[in-house]
Formats: sequence, structure tokens, C-alpha cells
Amino acid sequence: MNELTSIRALSYVIDQECSTKEFYRYAKPYVVAMSNIRDINENYYADTAESVVLYALGNLTSWRGETARLVKAQLKEHLKRVIR
Repeated sequence: MNELTSIRALSYVIDQECSTKEFYRYAKPYVVAMSNIRDINENYYADTAESVVLYALGNLTSWRGETARLVKAQLKEHLKRVIR
């Protein structure tokens, strides 16, 4: 099985890469929430971790480059592991 980078670690990478970008102000609340998520199947207050990651991805569509591609791919892999 392919080992995934934790959601927390990915949120740190996003924050480091995007903190000076204009679009980041919309994604930041979700990235901050992701820094408190251990597993894609848990809740973050009234939201699911799944919805937090989806909203973050939705607000990071302007983020481009190799790091962006890798981080977004990892987040999408986490979303594939959601237990319904």
C-alpha cells in the first residue's frame, strides 16, 4: 500500500507555499482546519474532514506547480479512503 503524507503535514506545506498568495485568504480557514485533522474519516467540529479537504481543494485551484500537483494528488488519495 502506498504510504500517504498526513493531512496535517500537507496543510503545513500548503501554508508555507501559499501564505503570500492572494487566493490563499479563501483557502486558509480550511488549511488551518486541516492542521488539526489526523484522519479523513473524523470530524472537525460540525464538519467532516472530507468536507474540509474538499473545500480546501476548491479554494486552491489557482495554486500551480509541481508542489501543488503533488500535494493535491495526496489530498485526493486521502479522499478515496473515506468510509461511507
